[in-house]
Amino acid sequence: MLVYEFAGAGSLALHWLHSVGGSSRTVLEATDHYANASTSDALGHDPEQFVSAPVAAGLAQHAYQRAQRLAAGTVPVIGIGCSAAIATDYVKRGAHRCAVAVCTRTGITHYACVFRKGTRSRAQEEDLVSRIVLRALAEACGLPAPVVPRLNRSEPLLVESQPATDALDQFLQSATDTLSVYPDGHMAPNEAHSGVCLLSGSFNPLHDGHVRLLQVAAHALRRPALFELPVLNAEKGLLNYAVLQRRLSQFKRPWRVALTHLPLFEDKASMFPNSVLVIGYDTAVRLLETRFYSGSAARMRVALDKVRGHGCSFLVAGRLWQNEFRTLRDITLPAGYADLFAELPEAQFRVDTSSTMLRATRA
Repeated sequence: MLVYEFAGAGSLALHWLHSVGGSSRTVLEATDHYANASTSDALGHDPEQFVSAPVAAGLAQHAYQRAQRLAAGTVPVIGIGCSAAIATDYVKRGAHRCAVAVCTRTGITHYACVFRKGTRSRAQEEDLVSRIVLRALAEACGLPAPVVPRLNRSEPLLVESQPATDALDQFLQSATDTLSVYPDGHMAPNEAHSGVCLLSGSFNPLHDGHVRLLQVAAHALRRPALFELPVLNAEKGLLNYAVLQRRLSQFKRPWRVALTHLPLFEDKASMFPNSVLVIGYDTAVRLLETRFYSGSAARMRVALDKVRGHGCSFLVAGRLWQNEFRTLRDITLPAGYADLFAELPEAQFRVDTSSTMLRATRA
């Protein structure tokens, strides 16, 4: 399945795809970045040239990440980017040209062509660009590549492939420490996050309680909200690529998610300094259980000292536990660490739903 992002030309390719019945099983989404500002928004910066191989590649990578989010790990995905300048109602100073790129999990293939200026109408150049897009798509799918007709000998179609690893693969291979995932699917490695309101979890599944808890906590603390999804959990093991894609697909606007390799709160505090770590009653209980510190109370205190040393603290939400609503007041805190914990009052937040309950209901 694919996401297609184009700027300047290439709309006819989308029309041709949709003219075939069942195109919804192939096309996840398509975006026409007709304004330069729209292209810059997708790329995350203003390019030196809006019609260029780097722009097409950037759009293809953005489309690929978007496709990952929409497909939720159920099928292989492709991102296609196209930037072009073609004939219009005035004479352009620059060349009429197109750059097309296809991004897959294993690499990016670039297609580029400069058209002979003044020999074709706008419609004819649009047709050519769209045919190049379809050729790129066919080759990415392992299908016979359609011939692009009407190109002169002085208009070679240049094709170049380069291997690449997608951001999620790089993260899972520990090539990056964190991966920030934005609502549109954009992924950014190793972004710094400080002073946030952080809710960590496996989110299997994400439910309204998670969302409301982070909303309430962030509003009360007046801090930016951030979900954190560790791929390695102290009790639940390592998440794989497909599972991680499905988990990420649950998060909708406006939520950002930071992927980490950090199951322990002392390490989270180092990665997200000066932040408030939002936890539930049950997590607070486990946090203070010495079994997670090789049975050593001294090691537990060292871990809590590290959290404090990075300027972090805990905000504890109550939770229904063994048929009774339990709060921070029901926990005996170790001496000298009461200042590290604050309670989110029941009057501000109480949701008795849990991921465990939802999984049991589905089963």
